[in-house]
Amino acid sequence: MSRARADEEEYWHSSKFRAFTFDDEDDELSQLKESKRAVNSLRDIVDDDDDDDLERVSWSGEPVGSISWSIKETASSNTSSLEGRDSSIQKGSSSYAALPKQASSYSLSSLFKGRNKLPSFQSLSDAFSDTGVKNYAPELRRPKAEYKDYSSDWSPKDTVRRMQRGKVCSLERFRSLQDKLMLLDEAVAGHDGNVITAVLIFLKRTLRREILFRELEVRQVALCHLIHFLKETGEQKLLLDLLRFLDRTEEVALSQYREHLNIQDVEKRKEFLKGCIGLPFSAEDTSHIQDHYTLLERQIIIEANDRHLETAGQSEIFRKYPRKASILNMPLVTTLFYSCFYHYTEAEGTFSSPTNLKKTFKIPDKQYVLTALAARAKLRAWDDVDALFTTKNWLGYTKKKAPIGFHRVVEILQRNNAPVQVLQEYVRLVEDVETRLNLATKYKCHDVVIETYRDLKDRIQLTAYKCKVERGSAEEEKINSILNN
Repeated sequence: MSRARADEEEYWHSSKFRAFTFDDEDDELSQLKESKRAVNSLRDIVDDDDDDDLERVSWSGEPVGSISWSIKETASSNTSSLEGRDSSIQKGSSSYAALPKQASSYSLSSLFKGRNKLPSFQSLSDAFSDTGVKNYAPELRRPKAEYKDYSSDWSPKDTVRRMQRGKVCSLERFRSLQDKLMLLDEAVAGHDGNVITAVLIFLKRTLRREILFRELEVRQVALCHLIHFLKETGEQKLLLDLLRFLDRTEEVALSQYREHLNIQDVEKRKEFLKGCIGLPFSAEDTSHIQDHYTLLERQIIIEANDRHLETAGQSEIFRKYPRKASILNMPLVTTLFYSCFYHYTEAEGTFSSPTNLKKTFKIPDKQYVLTALAARAKLRAWDDVDALFTTKNWLGYTKKKAPIGFHRVVEILQRNNAPVQVLQEYVRLVEDVETRLNLATKYKCHDVVIETYRDLKDRIQLTAYKCKVERGSAEEEKINSILNN
């Protein structure tokens, strides 16, 4: 009987079919728990922040959400059969620990995208069964140093250095007032205007005005940069607030005065300038503002009158020389030239008279003579030019006198194509002999050259100059007469 039973057992065990035993179920359960332990160990060495690096896929390749999802899905199929046996399995013999373990299907290549399976480990269960697992665990992400956040990790000094090299840096990490001031001090110490301006823009945006002004008051370099930046960008309100805080009243007035440049309407500009007269300027600047207002007022009157004369065609000079531009908002010298060109003969009582402008705005004699000479020479009014330099002494004798020097008179006349007879008259009035000879030779004033060499009794130079004049001309005859005498 015992032999027959042994044969029966051999039959069952030698068959190609394997009978169901609780040992098989227990072995499968042990593998499942081993996989769970491996995954739990994996969670211990991986930070919560690394979940974003894990490839959340199912075993079919579809995204699901987390690693434990796959374990739970595998375990759900055996939950009903394992729950009733869990307590008995825990009490099983220790011989199950010695059983050879089947290779786990949860490999690193299945869990992580782009991660190669380590050749020294065949499965997670094998990998984490070793005691030195933390020293040989696979690298789950790149070191944090490679992902260094420059906007939050760099010091003020390093940030300034990077900005000087043209690197992109975020200044938002400097939140406290102390950090911001350290950043500004480092920028000033670097002597780079662009970096200083960039830091000032950041401080202007993130600090209250009172705090910013107070700190810049003791940092003059940064203060000058900010004032210049506000002037260039036209932030007039902030600039005025800063200057008032610094008690720079004259600069406040000048900044307000500059606003007239943005006013296009002449009447509104005139009223604005009138209001600027009462601002706290220095005495010299106040006189300039008063002159500016008076000049614009005169220009408005002259422009309206001349436009009417030009349109009606009642003035010969406007018909012969039409105006090329309006006189409004022109400088004082331009206004004087315009007046000398179109209104030279008017009485002093009119606003457009050149002498009235000279007296009202206290124009120096040199400036007045230069401007009037250029205007009348352009019109080729040589009589007016002659009258400009003719003076009488107390005995009634007349002579020519030029506050600018007759050599400059000659140059202005020559630029306006004055005839040789007019040029010679003023070349003779040049006192320096060498300068007179140079001008006479340059502009071919032969009579002046001949007379100068005659007065110097320089026979050699006079003979040499005879070769430069035309043969048979009046100049040659004059030279021969002097040499024969």
